[in-house]
Formats: sequence, structure tokens, C-alpha cells
Amino acid sequence: MKFIREFLLTLLIAAVIFIGLQISIKSFEVFNVSMLPTFKEHDLIIVNKLAYAFDNQPRTGDVIVLYAPGNGPKPVFDPFFTQHPSCFIKRVIAVPGDSVEIRDRAVFVNGRPLSEPYINEPPGYFMPERLIDAGQYFVLGDNRNHSNDSHTGWLVPREDIIGKVWFKYWVAEYPDIRFIMIPVFVLIVSALVILMIADAANSKKA
Repeated sequence: MKFIREFLLTLLIAAVIFIGLQISIKSFEVFNVSMLPTFKEHDLIIVNKLAYAFDNQPRTGDVIVLYAPGNGPKPVFDPFFTQHPSCFIKRVIAVPGDSVEIRDRAVFVNGRPLSEPYINEPPGYFMPERLIDAGQYFVLGDNRNHSNDSHTGWLVPREDIIGKVWFKYWVAEYPDIRFIMIPVFVLIVSALVILMIADAANSKKA
């Protein structure tokens, strides 16, 4: 009976860890060139879905993943390894209450030009000054002249932000390892379960 209880407890712990990962982080593949040179097409990134929990808000300069505008309802369940082509990766440029303007090949926030060493090239377009409403965010791609972003007219509602890009765990030059990571994750959890069962069995014999 003790063996069964410990086995079930081990499975419960594994399930809690798995669910915790689903809630807190997510893997994404970069599908386009809008964030060059920071992120290349087919780079794999980890997104922290809890970065803006507990009243934390996106800040200027954050790189985020968001649900693209006009792509229908958001998924109810969003597993770690799923990929949604309707998601964008962009950089937050202006937050609620800011004014933003694009002119003279520069981005101005609250009247001051941004220093942006991360961009691929300066914007070659003009956008008149705009005030960012409450609950909305203005985003741009680092590849300014090849990006579908807020300069075309749309803003990002807070509820459409999935999370903050945490780190890049694989680069486009190497093969996609997500399908290797899935069985590896299963093997690790299985090994932990087997070890805990064996430990419980040895304890019972002792």
C-alpha cells in the first residue's frame, strides 16, 4: 500500500511540474524576418508567460510575443510545444500615456528620439504623432522597413500579450531540436519516477 501511495505521489509531482511549465513558459519559433538582426527566421525562443503577472506591465524595450491582430479567438489551452503562426514577436516602443512619432528616419517617444543600436536600419517611413491609450502598447519590429507592426495603425491590447521573450535557446543555423526535447523531457520524468519507485521498494525491504 505504501508503495502505491509513493508511486501516485511521484506521478502527482511530475504532473504538477508539467502543468507548472505549461503555465509559466512557452517555446516559439520565429517565423519571419521582422526582428532582424536580433532574431532570425526559425530561431527558437523561450517566452516567460508570467513576466507580466502580479501587476507587472510591459516596458519600453521589452521584446514580447503577442497574438496578431485580426486572427480570431485566442486558444484556450496553449501547450508548451505548440506553434501558432498567428503570433508576432515585436519590441515594445511606447506604453500607455506615451506619445510616439516616426520622422526623419527616427522614432520619437514623448518628443525624444530613441537610441536604437539593435535595429537593422532606420525607418524609411513617416508616422504622425500618436498618443497611446490606456491598456494599449505600441510595438515595432527591429527590421523596421520589413515589419507588420504598430506603424501601420494597430496597437496591442494588454490581454493579447502572451509574454516576454526570455532567451533564444536554438539558432536558425542548426536543426530544430524541439522534437528531440519532447522525448528527452518524457525520459527524464520517467527516470525520476523509476528512481523514486526503486527507492521506495528498497526502503520497504529495509
